[in-house]
Formats: sequence, C-alpha cells, structure tokens
Amino acid sequence: MSHTDVWTTGRLLTWTTDYLKENGADSPRLDAEILLAYARQCQRIDLYTAFDQDPGEQVRHSFRALVKQRATGTPVAYLVGQREFFSLAFQVSPAVLIPRPETEFIVTAVLDIIREHYADQSIVKLVDMGTGSGAIAIAIAKQLPQCHLQAIDSSSEALQVAQQNIAQHQVQSQVTLQQSDLFEQMPSDEQVHIVVSNPPYVSQSEYEQLDASVRDHEPQAALLAGPSGLEVYERLLPQAAAHLFPHGWLLLETSPQLHQALLNQLNENAFYEDVSTINDLAGLPRVLIAQRKASN
Repeated sequence: MSHTDVWTTGRLLTWTTDYLKENGADSPRLDAEILLAYARQCQRIDLYTAFDQDPGEQVRHSFRALVKQRATGTPVAYLVGQREFFSLAFQVSPAVLIPRPETEFIVTAVLDIIREHYADQSIVKLVDMGTGSGAIAIAIAKQLPQCHLQAIDSSSEALQVAQQNIAQHQVQSQVTLQQSDLFEQMPSDEQVHIVVSNPPYVSQSEYEQLDASVRDHEPQAALLAGPSGLEVYERLLPQAAAHLFPHGWLLLETSPQLHQALLNQLNENAFYEDVSTINDLAGLPRVLIAQRKASN
C-alpha cells in the first residue's frame, strides 16, 4: 500500500482483522477492536463513530506493536491488562489464568445456593480455592454482601493481582487473601459453608495439545494438574470435607473430558451426597456440585 494512503480507524480494523485471521486468531475482529480501543484509550463502541478518522501516528505505532504481539500468540487480555468477567473488569497478568466465560457458571451456581439455602443468614463463609485473579470470589462478594470469602492461592504473584482487584472493586471487608497449598494453612477447626474451586485440571497429554496462546503464555501451575488431570481434585475433596459445615457445599469447575471420572469420585466419596452437574451453554458438563454429609 502507498505511504500516502490514510490509515483511518475503519481501514486499520479491516486490515488487522484479516492479518490476525491469517495468523490463527479465533476472534480476529474482536481482538482488533479491543487492541485499537486500548491504543486510542477509548471504549470499543467509540471506534464506530471514528471509522473515517485518522487516529494519528502515535496511536498507530502503539497499535502495531500490540498487533504484532497478538499475532505471535500473546493473549489480548495480557496485552491490555484486563478481562471482563461477570460484567466486571479484572486486572490480569501472566501470573494468573485469564478468566473464562465458562467459569461464570460456577459463580451463578454459588449465588443460587446462597439465595436458596442461606438467605436468612447474616454471614455466609466461603473459600475460593485457587483464586488466581480473584474473579470468582470478587464476583460473589459484589452480588451478596453477606458473603465473607477466603481467597486462597499457592502463588504469591497471583495473590498480588487478586489484591489489586479486591481494592479496585472495594470488597476488602468481604474478601481476604491467604497463600497456601490448598487448605494446608487453614486452622484444622475452621469451617465454612461453601468451598468453590476452579483448580488445575488439565492432564499432561491435554496440556501438550493446548493452543500455543494458552500453553506458552498462561501459568502452567494454574492449568496442569498431572498425568490424569484429577490429581488436584483427589487432594481437594477430603480437605474440603474437613472444613465444610455439615450440609455445606462443594462446587468444582471441570472439563467435559474429566466430568465422568470426577462424578464417580464424588459419588463414591463417603463425605459427599446429592451430586449434580451443571452444563455450559454448549451443553457440556462444566460444574459439579456436592453436599457435605451430616456425618463422617
């Protein structure tokens, strides 16, 4: 193209969409819009009133740099430093897993349980195990002020990101952070009403087949569980049972590939009963719910 051609907003978006598509992006138009809006420091919707405008050399320079990184596989969320989850903006970095839309199903399930079973309770105690960016805990806290959550993660870097999000969403009075490998640092006599977790559940063989944008950029510790993918669940189930009140609830995100095996584990576990599954919008099993038995 001639150097005399004007690179308007519309033309930048069209060219970049084609370029990212050629480089394997799943949502090239959306990626282009998010990156250009970030470079222009505006909302995505503002791009549509500026289609015929020249955004200027400084914006184009910043945009080009972002597009180059996206084309090599860097996730958009890491490039712009945030991701929307449950209609809230969360800061993210390569220290934390990028929140996925599928994980919103576990938040909705927790909210439904609290509204049905704990509506008259002044304080509901929860643990968000493997909190990462804090998205699950903060989304719950923003919806229900009676919820007090311990957001636990083994990564100090992840907890720094979660702390920034807690402050941003002003839920410091509801969400506290703790660094721990699962429940190891929690007092043995401390009990909660609900344990919710989106733990690592990718098997070694699945991990090797992940898209490069995930495998090469998102934290391995937040994804890879071990050879079978069930390793973290196997540790989590008995530890959660030890800290749940009788009739308390355990909610776990999982993958369709592991659903049946995890369902079997919960059904065979002496601590749990009333196991059920929630499917995602694609009709795939995504969340498993189990209730702590009154005895054992």
